[in-house]
Amino acid sequence: MDKAGLRVTVWGENLHEQQDPAVRAIYPDGMHTTIAAGIRQHLGADASVVRTATFDQPQHGLSEAILAETDVLTWWGHKAHNRVDDGVVERIHERILLGMGLVVLHSGHESKIFRRLMGTTCVLRWREAGEREVVWTVSPGHPITRGLPEVFIIPEQEMYGEHFDIPQPDELVFISSFSGGEVFRSGCAFRRGRGRIFYFSPGHETHPVYHQPEVRLVIANAVRWVGTVSFQPSSRINGGHLFRPRIAEGHSHTNENNPPTTPTLIAAPVPNCSPSTPPSRIPSVPDAACATVRLA
Repeated sequence: MDKAGLRVTVWGENLHEQQDPAVRAIYPDGMHTTIAAGIRQHLGADASVVRTATFDQPQHGLSEAILAETDVLTWWGHKAHNRVDDGVVERIHERILLGMGLVVLHSGHESKIFRRLMGTTCVLRWREAGEREVVWTVSPGHPITRGLPEVFIIPEQEMYGEHFDIPQPDELVFISSFSGGEVFRSGCAFRRGRGRIFYFSPGHETHPVYHQPEVRLVIANAVRWVGTVSFQPSSRINGGHLFRPRIAEGHSHTNENNPPTTPTLIAAPVPNCSPSTPPSRIPSVPDAACATVRLA
């Protein structure tokens, strides 16, 4: 995180806005600009940079240089999930594991990056009928709920319903109910590596959801929450040194003459450690100083 504040990149496909006059009437400058405006409104000086990026830009606007200057990435996608470049997805994934925050919105649940982070299909039930959505706060002490009522209503929204094929969230912040009786886990927090992730479901393109004050506050609070983890370059530490596993004697990397084997963690004694420390077991925290871990 920059000392002057969070550096936020708001990513949106910006395809519906170009192709559908009804969407363009609601978001003439694109959903991404409306979302970015809400973040600026609520974060103020806590965000030193709030930039936007879109699908049609080179590298989808997410070059290595841009991501290197991003503490939090927000993501809205729908029409072009499968057309997002895999190299860009890999780049984002690496940054998240090292501490960049991610806020995924609405149909971004089927984006390549969210599905990779979740390890599941992320599919759900849906219905486009312009129904009322009631958003219930179920974790009132969570920072993402700050300043929000316990319940708020979105007058018209696409229905999302269970089952939502995601792993159990680390924290469930909001649930939603709909006119048809469906319920949905609409605000889910996760951690992957050093990175924090928040998924928030409201935001169908044909409704003015991102103009609604409560929704804008949720997104801004989420940006602040996922952005509180500072990005760190590399860092698995073992005995005061970067962790670089070595292959045990008698083993080499896989090649055509050496079929792959399943690596096994072995504890190897370090000189000057107590001879009573059994070298055949993985060290616990108290004896971690007396052993290194290697692959066999």
